[in-house]
Amino acid sequence: MQDNRTEVESKSLEERKTDHLDLAVKSQTPKETVDSRFDFEPLLAAHPNPLNTDLSCVFLGKKVKAPLWISSMTGGAKEAGKLNKVWAKVAAEFGLGMGLGSCRTLLSSSKHRGDFDLRPILGDELPFYANLGIAQVEELIENGQEKKLHDLVETLDADGLIVHINPLQEWFQPEGDRYKKAPLETIKRLLDVFEKNLIVKEVGQGFGPRSLEELIKLPISAIDFAAFGGTNFTKLELMRGKVNDFASYSQFSQVGHTADEMIICANRILEKLGPEAKCRNFIISGGVRDSLHGFYLMESLVGASVYAQAKAFLVKGREGYSSLKEYVESELKNLALSKAFLKVKA
Repeated sequence: MQDNRTEVESKSLEERKTDHLDLAVKSQTPKETVDSRFDFEPLLAAHPNPLNTDLSCVFLGKKVKAPLWISSMTGGAKEAGKLNKVWAKVAAEFGLGMGLGSCRTLLSSSKHRGDFDLRPILGDELPFYANLGIAQVEELIENGQEKKLHDLVETLDADGLIVHINPLQEWFQPEGDRYKKAPLETIKRLLDVFEKNLIVKEVGQGFGPRSLEELIKLPISAIDFAAFGGTNFTKLELMRGKVNDFASYSQFSQVGHTADEMIICANRILEKLGPEAKCRNFIISGGVRDSLHGFYLMESLVGASVYAQAKAFLVKGREGYSSLKEYVESELKNLALSKAFLKVKA
C-alpha cells in the first residue's frame, strides 16, 4: 500500500511540475500590475484556517463574526420578501449585520410586514436595522407622527433605524418627494425625539467633507458611506424618466465621492475634531469591488468599520441561497488570507 501511495504521489508531483513548465510563460506578471496598496509579508504568519480565523468584531454594540454588512437594497418590490429572507438566512449562518431596504410601505399598511420580519431568522444577537428616507422622516416629524418611527422599529424588533439621504434621486425620480428642510436639520430634530440607534446613509453619491463632518459631530450610531462607484440611483432614475431629461441632466449622475476619498476625508475629520467626534462607526459601501478592496478600506479607516457589497449580494441572492452562501464563504476566506499576509502601506 505504501509503495502504491508513493507511486501516486510521485506521479502527482511530476504532473504538477509539468504544469509549472507549461504555464510558466503564460503566468508572467508585468511589474506595472503590482498591487501597490499593500506590503506583502510572507514570513510572519502560518496559513490561516478560514473556519477558525477570528474575523469577529463588536459593531453597533453587538458582536458580528465577520466585518461584512448586508446593505439596504430592496423595499417594496415583489421580490423583497424572498430576497430579504435569503439575505437574513446567510446573515444568521455567518454572523453578519443587516440593514433593510426602505420600509416606507409599512407606515401605511401591515400587508407586507412579513417581507421585513427577519428577526426570527437572524436571532437576537446580530445587528438589524429598519430603513426610511429622510423625506418620510421629515413629513412624520412635521405632522407630529414621530411615534410611527418608534412603532416601525418596535414592530420589526430592529435595533434602530437607517435614514437614507437621497436628494438627487428624489429630484430626478418621476414620483420623487421634495425636501422642505435641509436633511441635517431633520436629522437633528429626529435625534430629539427618537430614542433608538440611528444610522445615516447616502444612496450612491456619498458625502462631501462638510456633510461628513456634520454627521461625525452628531451622536448617531454609524454613517453608511453609500459612496460613488456602485449603483447610482441618480442615473437609475434618469433612465426611468424621459429621454430628454437624461440628455439634459446626466452630468448630475457623475457627481459624488468615492469610498477611498471619503476614508481620507473621515480620517482628517476625526483627527481634527478629537473628542468632539461623536460618531466613529462606519459602514463602507459603494463601489467596493472585492474583498481585498474591502479589507484595504477597513484597514485604512481610523474608526470602527464593516464593508458592504450591495451588487454582489443582490446578484447572488437572486441566484439563490447556495450561490450566496458560496460567495460569502469566498469573501471570508479572502479576508482570512488578507489578515494573515497583507499590511496596508503607510
